[in-house]
Amino acid sequence: MSQQIIYSDKYSDDEFEYRHVILPKQLAKKLPARLLTETEWRALGVQQSPGWEHYERHDPEPHILLFRRALDHPYATKPPQKGTVAH
Repeated sequence: MSQQIIYSDKYSDDEFEYRHVILPKQLAKKLPARLLTETEWRALGVQQSPGWEHYERHDPEPHILLFRRALDHPYATKPPQKGTVAH
């Protein structure tokens, strides 16, 4: 079932990086109507580096899990510093 899980690209604001994870709809039918703990979403087969938090539910689409992680987390993707040129 974990092969059917789709991961979005990461996007960010000034405080967090975000991503959404799309579960197979049949798997979503088993989800509780609340935010999931890391242990719970990992048990579903979601695979992400440490620090991600399931922070939002969108009830019309319960199969889409919304995650965020603080930009100052050690595993967070660091945006390029201003004034530097990527090679």
